[in-house]
Amino acid sequence: MLTLRQIEVIRAIMVTGSIAGAARLLNVSAPGLSRLMKYTEDSLGIRLFDRRAGRYVPTSQARNIFDLLDTVHRKIDDLQSAVAGLGRGQSQELCIASVPSIANVMVPRAIAKLRQRFPDLSLDVNILKIEEAIDYLLLGRGELVAISSRFDHPLIEFEPLASGRLLCIVPETSPLAAKDKITPLEMSDHPLIGINPKDPYGAIMAAMFINNGIDYRMNIKARFGTTVCSLVAAGLGIAIIDEFTVAHGMVRGLKSIEIDADSIFHTYIAYRRDLPLSAYAEHFRQLLRHEMKSASSIKAAGSSKRRKLLQQHRDR
Repeated sequence: MLTLRQIEVIRAIMVTGSIAGAARLLNVSAPGLSRLMKYTEDSLGIRLFDRRAGRYVPTSQARNIFDLLDTVHRKIDDLQSAVAGLGRGQSQELCIASVPSIANVMVPRAIAKLRQRFPDLSLDVNILKIEEAIDYLLLGRGELVAISSRFDHPLIEFEPLASGRLLCIVPETSPLAAKDKITPLEMSDHPLIGINPKDPYGAIMAAMFINNGIDYRMNIKARFGTTVCSLVAAGLGIAIIDEFTVAHGMVRGLKSIEIDADSIFHTYIAYRRDLPLSAYAEHFRQLLRHEMKSASSIKAAGSSKRRKLLQQHRDR
């Protein structure tokens, strides 16, 4: 049996007409190539080339073999091109989804790095509500969803993504913008723009007031963080929002203030348990986790106080 290396060498000699030319083409030494050619002919029990005045000419018996070898070589080139294309994401599409809070800043940053690794990869990015994630995955519309809460489902795996905190956002022109930290009591003195208390972030927001026995009024409720930010920027009140929506100062005209209360939340990457993720989805998952952990105010090596708060939140 001929090896791929032997096929490559025979074809190089056929194309160049000499051992020296084949060695230059393959960027190897001529003596080594000569020995391999002799070994190949001895193993096959036939002479593939006639030596004429220093030139290697295919024997009449071997010409049909050379035609086949050339076909095999072209197929190998096609295979190598296809493999290289996969490495760039060529003719491939990655379908992913995210809840709005993660999609606003974190997902685009992860995608930018994904495209550096797979420049030819096509992407289909969906923005979903939490309740839409099950159908998206089970109906095969995409491979994974970045989500802000988890629930029990026999076919869906929820893998921890990153933890974060809620922040208070105010207009840059507000007197509150001078503060570095704000309490729930101080926030209750201002018109509050928030999200539904039944939503994951909304429940944490409501608990900050209820646990401290504070009445609060939420004049405006909005489903998505980008809408909340626009309402605050318009001077309609202050708001409580997740830190990933306003990460890296992407929302202009607003000041983010730390809240002096337990406001920790957790995010997840959801995917089907019964189907393996593609290499592209695996890489995106790693990139998104890195982006979110880098943006989070909760660091892995944080203080014991922060670790205690995290544990208390998990124990609820």
